[in-house]
Amino acid sequence: METEVRRTPRQLLAAIVGVVFLLVGVLGFIPGVTTNYDMMAFAGHDSGALLLGVFAVSILHNIVHLAFGVAGLALARTASGARAFLVGGGVIYLVLWLYGLLIDHGSAANFVPVNTADNWLHLGLGVGMIALGLIPLGATRGPVAGSR
Repeated sequence: METEVRRTPRQLLAAIVGVVFLLVGVLGFIPGVTTNYDMMAFAGHDSGALLLGVFAVSILHNIVHLAFGVAGLALARTASGARAFLVGGGVIYLVLWLYGLLIDHGSAANFVPVNTADNWLHLGLGVGMIALGLIPLGATRGPVAGSR
């Protein structure tokens, strides 16, 4: 008799968000998808690379996206981990949004780097991830015995 563990909707959403972060992290290293690729720096406001020609990226920025994706997939393995990833990650992105609003984008404080498009994206990600982590998504399902 096999036991199949079903994932909750929140776990599936956290895994999808994790995969999207992994994809964005990888795309940030692909010339053409990232414009001004030859201007990419490890970190700092002087990195001229733009993901999709819009979002400021650097090697560090891409690595952070990859790490966030790995964390999302790892935490999506449990219902509590999925909630923690979505809510905690959402809070991190809201802090990053505030950071982007408060710093001078042309200063050394912009080490990530971020630009105005990033700021709007970070706001949306923060609010969206927190909402996905907190809204009721129906009853959780437990193991199903005898499933094949």
